[in-house]
Amino acid sequence: MNFELDDEQRALQDSLARLMAERYGFEQRRAHAASEGGHDPLTLQHLAELGVTALAVPSAHGGFDGGARALLPVMRALGGALCLEPLLPQVLAATALRLGADEALCAEQLPGLADGTTRMAWAHDETAGRHAPCWIETRATHRGGGWVLDGAKAHVLGADLARHVVVSARTGGAPDDSAGRALFLVDADAPGLQWRRYRLVDDTPAAELRLAGVPARPLVDPADGDAGGRAIDGVVAMGTALACADMLGAAETANRLAVDYLHTRKQFGRTIGENQALRHRVAEMRVDLEMARSMAMAAAVAVDLPDGDDAGLDLHRAKLCIGRHAREVAHGAIQLHGGIGMTEEYAVGHCLRRIHVMDQLFGDSGAHAARLASMLAA
Repeated sequence: MNFELDDEQRALQDSLARLMAERYGFEQRRAHAASEGGHDPLTLQHLAELGVTALAVPSAHGGFDGGARALLPVMRALGGALCLEPLLPQVLAATALRLGADEALCAEQLPGLADGTTRMAWAHDETAGRHAPCWIETRATHRGGGWVLDGAKAHVLGADLARHVVVSARTGGAPDDSAGRALFLVDADAPGLQWRRYRLVDDTPAAELRLAGVPARPLVDPADGDAGGRAIDGVVAMGTALACADMLGAAETANRLAVDYLHTRKQFGRTIGENQALRHRVAEMRVDLEMARSMAMAAAVAVDLPDGDDAGLDLHRAKLCIGRHAREVAHGAIQLHGGIGMTEEYAVGHCLRRIHVMDQLFGDSGAHAARLASMLAA
């Protein structure tokens, strides 16, 4: 398989690099994070103009039929800039519609997601789940000729801008059953829906979602628990691969900042990068980066080719390995900076924060290690 970027991907990567350099320098990012919305609307508009929001949308609805491999360089670039724009929830919502919605709903919602005029959020995580792959306590009940949802969701990204939310809920069974799962579309201002907005440790806007008798529209027949479960699993797999790419980008930035610092900081009349012990540490960080790059591609391939013999194993391996290697790179970069690396005003510490957040999304390293052990023991 060819792991190199094609001409279109390279052109998009170059355009994204220019956009991030223009609008997401570190001081600009700090200003975006300090704003009321926590992001830059103009950058989000530019991402849509570049076609980034259309990558995961089918061509029949104005998109480019892209999968995780098409999105890998995008998320890598956004992670490298520590970008706060809510692209990830847009991609997850588009993936949920593509995998689990009927044609009428896709025709209604996907074109707006493709051109960036429609904003959606993805609500699946629940506090009690603790990274359990199938955990859903939110209940869907058929009442008065329609469906209503009751429950709570945590860490909902992109909540501030969302017009609609794709919500996972359970139509039957225990909270950790694989059967009885379904997906619903909810209006962001629906009666009975309450938002508690907050910021994650890397300044990303997020929210807790509480549902009390909230009217909802099923993506597919909720009685078909297998279809709902497959769609949810597909969205989580996509999110896992994209989080891997984002962590890779943040780790690459941390490494670059450390190398630049070693080549400019002087002690006793020479740059500290001439110190052999520090050069060995940089070499170890580069080994970690190469491992992360390989595993990020493996994760993307596993999502795009889910029927492969080891696709599930590769995805768990990738999240586990990248979480650990990216964290090692960020820790090393901070240590090479010394005290300045721990300050709020310097970027390298924010790279570690970003990696921590992405590691927690879609199951942390420990959760994926446990799943790997379970699959290999079966």
